Amino acid sequence: MPELLSLEEAQARILDRVAPLNVERVPLEHASGRVVAEAARAVVDLPPFPSSAMDGFAVRSSDTPGRLHVVARIAAGAPAGAELESGQAMAIATGGVVPDGADSVVPIEHVVEKDNDVEVPTSVDKGDNVRPRGGDVGAGDIVADAGARLGPAQIGALAAAGLDAVVCARRPRVAVLATGTELRRPGEALGPGQVYEANGILLAAALAAAGADVEQLPAVADDEAAHRSALERGLEADMLVTSGGVSVGPHDLVRGILSELGVEEVFWGVAVKPGKPLAFGVRGATLIFGLPGNPVSSLVGAVVFVRPALLALQGASVPGPVYFEGRLASSLRRNRQRDEFQRARSIASDDGVWLEPLSGQESHMIARAASADALVLVPRGEGELERGEQVRYLSLA
Repeated sequence: MPELLSLEEAQARILDRVAPLNVERVPLEHASGRVVAEAARAVVDLPPFPSSAMDGFAVRSSDTPGRLHVVARIAAGAPAGAELESGQAMAIATGGVVPDGADSVVPIEHVVEKDNDVEVPTSVDKGDNVRPRGGDVGAGDIVADAGARLGPAQIGALAAAGLDAVVCARRPRVAVLATGTELRRPGEALGPGQVYEANGILLAAALAAAGADVEQLPAVADDEAAHRSALERGLEADMLVTSGGVSVGPHDLVRGILSELGVEEVFWGVAVKPGKPLAFGVRGATLIFGLPGNPVSSLVGAVVFVRPALLALQGASVPGPVYFEGRLASSLRRNRQRDEFQRARSIASDDGVWLEPLSGQESHMIARAASADALVLVPRGEGELERGEQVRYLSLA
């Protein structure tokens, strides 16, 4: 086996081969999870008029303290009407238009109202409880910059700023293919030597969550003709992700057939555990990932290598992987040759996040991964990481 690439070198070589996809205009109601390709700018000032931050009374601050005559009542969504004159007040609802002449709002609980007059007992500062026009964002200002991935907060901001659509990279088309004669669909009866196929659905879920339009191809047996047909179909996508068949056994057919189909293998083998025999290649604009067949190896490969490439295809400014920091709840032995990702459960506390490694870290133990919500990075080296030591981790939540 050739010398293994470091984690960082493998990630760099992958991203070096990514070219962002073309763009399309996406209605805002369908834009959640998409990546902005062109800066989205506000259509209007937000708020588009000076508005009240409270239920109360619009006043002139120079008239306070004092007794003021209530001349109008302003509901949210209605025009303010006449200009407020000295000695007057207008009742106003939260979000209502602050009338010309008024420069502050007194909360309703701070006044005494009687016979259509209000008594303001203390002085009010200019601007109190008034949201100025454009105080959030001005018309033409950037609300979501190119490279930002849209979540609920961004979608809400864009809608409030008057946008009904946004320019995004199109969704990458990803084909997922699991290989192995022993694989059966969940729900079918298992025969001798057979196991349920979990990697395909695992990968499809992980990549769909990163914005992909996923086609999960039927699993194929260890047969050259079946492999070739399925791989040719998968190579029509923007990205092909396979599981199994990339090691050195007699039934590991994927790499050889991909080579015959014109795929340039950029690298094979990464100094990472689990997931060492990971392959990455390209054919034209199509990216190809060959992940090991052990389910946890596929999970790690998807999170650490495939997901960042998928986000980079969409033009994400920070494709990742994005690490968080926490402390170990128990010690972990380091691997001398390879960086290791250990499955763990995160525990929130007053002094930050603690990470409890799970028992059973072997790469076939996917059921035990169900209780994990973090992958702790254990850098290669001698000795142990001690309890309480600061570590980096990737979220599986």
